[in-house]
Amino acid sequence: MGSVGVPRLSGLFATYKPPGLKWLHLRDTIELQLLKGLNAGKPSVPEHRVRFLLGPIEGNEEELALTATSVPTLTNHRLVCGPAFTSLKIGVGHRLDAQASGVLVLGVGHGRRLLTDMYNAHLTKDYTVRGLLGKATDDFCEDGRLVEKTTYDHVTREKLDQILAVIQGSHQKALVMYSNLDLQSQEAYEMATRGAIRPMHKSPMLITGIRCLHFAPPEFLLEVQCMHETQQQLRKLVHEIGLELKTTAVCSQVRRTRDGFFTLDDALLRTHWDLHSILDAIQATAPRVAAELDKNLRPGLSTPKLPSPDRSWDSEALSSSLGLGSCAGH
Repeated sequence: MGSVGVPRLSGLFATYKPPGLKWLHLRDTIELQLLKGLNAGKPSVPEHRVRFLLGPIEGNEEELALTATSVPTLTNHRLVCGPAFTSLKIGVGHRLDAQASGVLVLGVGHGRRLLTDMYNAHLTKDYTVRGLLGKATDDFCEDGRLVEKTTYDHVTREKLDQILAVIQGSHQKALVMYSNLDLQSQEAYEMATRGAIRPMHKSPMLITGIRCLHFAPPEFLLEVQCMHETQQQLRKLVHEIGLELKTTAVCSQVRRTRDGFFTLDDALLRTHWDLHSILDAIQATAPRVAAELDKNLRPGLSTPKLPSPDRSWDSEALSSSLGLGSCAGH
């Protein structure tokens, strides 16, 4: 399988990273499993060479003669030279920190260049973010050091939805600014209707969509579409929302459900981190990868460098429902 599998082992595939597992450990585990699969193939039949061996003549053991004999060549045998494959270069796309879970895209072979194309396409990613009202911690996580406890009886679904709408409006305006589009142009209108507006260069975190999926105090569940984010920024977002609700909130879960054109349906579970499953996944998604990258990659427009404020949105502007003028944060 070794020599057969190598040409095909090239492309992008998605895995499901469980919480508590570092992305580097995941990559190393997959590399080990792929090497195991490549080296487990049936060894090739060794070549034979003709050697003249000195031995007794049949029927007369006292006399010696040279006899042409075909013998196997063992210089390339696995027991002599070791495993055929000892390392693989595997790239990791948009990373997830140890506490987060969800879709993690990896590239092997030519796929490592495709990871760069994905990055340059500035595609959005989807997350589900779970929050818990009533307390604040030093790291915005549920299991962090407790800083404050507050009441939350006054919080309603309507108040939460109003704050989310202002956040989305603020970030959408920032998105247009970083895309360097004229708001009055036909191009901006057409791109907005297709949902195709995105910065062609690095920017702070930009939220293209945010809504509440479930509200049952003290718990609430958000769906966030964003780009250029870190998972810690999403946890801080929950904290900031708690402050706007005149209470506190911590984040109990961050889960990526989509990374560009890879979704949870594409993500391989730990039980499928093997050569056969990864080869199948690469082949199944290759046409979609090529089509999506071709559609989303276009010459970047020169984007002026805009100042990056310290916060994702202005709290005072939110309180007065006038937050649309603030840019996205880190």
